[in-house]
Amino acid sequence: MLTGDSMLRQAMAAASPVAALAYKLDLSDVQVAELARILNDLKTERAQAEVDDRRALAALADSVAQSAFDESKAQLAATQRVQSEQRLQDAVVKALAKIHALLSDQQRAHLAYLIRTGTLTL
Repeated sequence: MLTGDSMLRQAMAAASPVAALAYKLDLSDVQVAELARILNDLKTERAQAEVDDRRALAALADSVAQSAFDESKAQLAATQRVQSEQRLQDAVVKALAKIHALLSDQQRAHLAYLIRTGTLTL
């Protein structure tokens, strides 16, 4: 059975990752605003990585579509996929560093718990 508090938490989590984290970490208004900016930047990086991946997959498909396999095109597409993923991982690490600097020791410990338990995915 859902209590009022658990229903509120579920509604907030569904509505906004920022709102859910703000609630779970007991963030101040200033922290919420900065966290929103950090996560928005990361969202943009993820969207770009998805575009890059679709382009690379199209290039891989093109490399096998012809009667002769285009190895150089396939290799270039594979390299681009790796580079795109690396840029995304770098962006995640930078976002975590900014979030770390934003939080108190207690908030960081709670964030680490959320990451370890899979409640928060990166």
